[in-house]
Amino acid sequence: MKVLDFSMVSVHFPARREMQRSLKEFFIQRVTGRREAEVFWALRDVDMVAEAGQTWGVVGRNGAGKSTLLRLAAGIIFPSTGQLRVWGSVAPVIELAAGFDRELTGRENILFNASLLGIPAREARRRIPEIVEFAQLEDVLDAPLRTYSSGMMARLAFAVATSVRADIVLLDEVLAVGDQFFRARCADRIGELCREGTTVLFVSHDLASVARLCKQAIWLERGRVAALGDAESVLNAYRSSVPSREFPVDP
Repeated sequence: MKVLDFSMVSVHFPARREMQRSLKEFFIQRVTGRREAEVFWALRDVDMVAEAGQTWGVVGRNGAGKSTLLRLAAGIIFPSTGQLRVWGSVAPVIELAAGFDRELTGRENILFNASLLGIPAREARRRIPEIVEFAQLEDVLDAPLRTYSSGMMARLAFAVATSVRADIVLLDEVLAVGDQFFRARCADRIGELCREGTTVLFVSHDLASVARLCKQAIWLERGRVAALGDAESVLNAYRSSVPSREFPVDP
């Protein structure tokens, strides 16, 4: 059953224009009508279908369009052209600070973030022990979030998002700030979600983590799909195209 369907989806943003070289050039362009708006294409003609229970790795160099793809799926931005259809609820962990208030405590942020994900306050309070146990933040639960490290924030964000049991979970480099023990717990949780029918889109530069967690993958290159399908085949194609020094070493 399909949960995400990208059909020839493109996204563009206004590009910064260089200053005119002369006043004469400005008037010539204005009179002739050649002064057209310039745009930056973050994604071009993306075709991709994700089904219930699949785990997709999203790989590519910086600026390839990976985060743009997740923001589209989350409904934060919309296609400039093409069509995107989403079936079911979405739980994004796209930016660690998104949905959090650094002046609130961890406990208060769980309730705040849960409300953004559509969880009723009573249900969110019931889930606090489970969330805190997974994130292992019992000792700092009532401390302001500004005192948390990036790793602690990542654990909290992941624990809240995956407690929802949404139809689609979006993860953007959330494991990059976690230790090995946290990564193993996340892998177990992702496997559990997929067995329950949740679809996961996982953006990462750590290809070893993508290979461990994902059965499918999409490789984006300058906003276009360079390869899509079985994760092993896609990752092998990506590795062969990029110098090995550009890949982080999995600890």
